Amino acid sequence: MGLILPYKEMWDRPLGGISEEKEVPHWFGNIAYVIVGAIFKLCFRYKVTDRENLRAFKGQSGVLLIANHTSFLDVAFMYLAARPSQWVRFMGRDTLFDNLGGLVGQILSRVGAFPVKRDSADRQAIKRATRMLKDREIVGILPEGTRRGKGSMKPELHAGAAFIARMGHAPILPMTVRNAENVKRKGERLRFPKITLEYGKPVLVGDFDFLPKAERLDACTWYAMRECFALSQHKSREEVDMVALFPDSTDYSAVFAEHPIPEHDSEEIVAALQRQREEESSS
Repeated sequence: MGLILPYKEMWDRPLGGISEEKEVPHWFGNIAYVIVGAIFKLCFRYKVTDRENLRAFKGQSGVLLIANHTSFLDVAFMYLAARPSQWVRFMGRDTLFDNLGGLVGQILSRVGAFPVKRDSADRQAIKRATRMLKDREIVGILPEGTRRGKGSMKPELHAGAAFIARMGHAPILPMTVRNAENVKRKGERLRFPKITLEYGKPVLVGDFDFLPKAERLDACTWYAMRECFALSQHKSREEVDMVALFPDSTDYSAVFAEHPIPEHDSEEIVAALQRQREEESSS
């Protein structure tokens, strides 16, 4: 069963995809899902909507799962929403893994997480995420890098999400964890609001190839994050004020108003992938 395993060994093992290599042991992740899921269900009465947008990709394609970041509980809820039939490999800040004498690292690694160095082009993390996507696993990223409205760091948009999706030949699936920011507000007592998790429609990086090459990845990440905020705020994508949310980022509103990005269903993407594989196997 293996009570203690080296971090790196777990980071480089598959979890939930199609690879035939030895996986990260499932027992801890399953126990954590049952215990944490029961507590969260009792405390927050959480529900998940449009989960079929994620389920359709199971065994068919890797998926880059992204969300806006408002609470320290976002990752836990995103993990619970995908279980029990799918696992999410979260990319987490590297400094977390050594906390409590390495205990946090063991917990995070056993549920599928792996580290990334913040504010740097971490090639090792990108390589791992790309391999996971190609093995048809789910990789979870919070592109803002920090919780909105918490701490001194200002949320920013980074093109890394779109870059990893392109390298891994995977769609981006926006989602949101709605109301989690109200669990603990600064200076206020702990609350237990009802939490809703909602999945959006998948976004394909290739749909942004009409833009100059230097802008494609930035624009794709911008667009996908706008989808997250549209879900979070119960608005249409055009109503989301991305300038107010990311004042230091390029505003692509006019670009996409003139050149609308096509909407896709998960089933449509999966069907196209299946046709492509059939054609490749018969050629």
